[in-house]
Amino acid sequence: MQQVFVGLSLHRPEMIPLISAAMRRSEAIFLEEPPAPGFDQMIRGELSVEEYLLPIDVEYPAFSREMACLLRELHAQGKKIHQVEPFIESLLHIHEFFAEGHKPDDVSENSIEFYVYRAERAATGALLAYYQTVGTGTFEETLDAIIRFARADAARFRLRDSLRAQALVSLVRQYPSSYIESGLIHYQLWRLLRDRLRPHVQVQPLFLADAALRSMGEKGHLYGPGDQLTLLYIFNPTLSQPEWEKLLAARSMIYSKILEKQELDDTSGTFQHLRDELACIRAVRQLSIDDCRQLFPLIRRASSLEARQRVAALGAVSELSARD
Repeated sequence: MQQVFVGLSLHRPEMIPLISAAMRRSEAIFLEEPPAPGFDQMIRGELSVEEYLLPIDVEYPAFSREMACLLRELHAQGKKIHQVEPFIESLLHIHEFFAEGHKPDDVSENSIEFYVYRAERAATGALLAYYQTVGTGTFEETLDAIIRFARADAARFRLRDSLRAQALVSLVRQYPSSYIESGLIHYQLWRLLRDRLRPHVQVQPLFLADAALRSMGEKGHLYGPGDQLTLLYIFNPTLSQPEWEKLLAARSMIYSKILEKQELDDTSGTFQHLRDELACIRAVRQLSIDDCRQLFPLIRRASSLEARQRVAALGAVSELSARD
């Protein structure tokens, strides 16, 4: 039976050893990125990693650099490596289309680009509205803005995962075993592939972050409150549980303030990002909505360190001590 592994992971350098071990189990590797100029030359060693990454707007430079080096090694071992991310590829085409002087009304309603543009515009607009509200709005207005963004973001992820699953179904059938790179939020992708490929293909999710936690003797998961809210809307678009939704939204606002943002170039096995994320998740899990309401005016313009100290003062000192 053919096997497909969906590697749900974080884009952090510390995860590279675990990702490497998982990728080596498969004949083909499908990356969570659109085709990029120079990629084939880079993995063949004809173009340096630095030259390849220079024109690409990467969110996590250290991770991207380490991954590129890993992919070179895997290609040399005979692995087949493909870049497959139709949503982002369509988005890039839209940007090029607009750069040529076209307008949004020129995007054909019969095209994939039309649906991608609509989903991206809705999510980006909701995110900008949240940024404006969190700076000047009330606590309740901010929660509503977070919830509106989470719903729009969930709709975007539903489309993104659906397009990627459609593209991958025929590709993975060409290989005895495949590894599909995916971020943690794309849990739906595994379910879509499982439903479309069974019964002749076994599709297995690999929660690489959970495996890393177990290796540290830790228990828990790395879905922060914001991701939990978004996942609820991905699988339940019409969900209406106002109290639970607002609690997750409130906790997500605090979580985003106290989380370490700087990328740490660390593959030593200490899992600094994982430890910090787990500590922050555990800390905000202790907060009631009234706690968040109390913290809101104190941290909305505070630095990450100041926000962390405010949260710790409410009794989460032991959880947050991992980074201090």
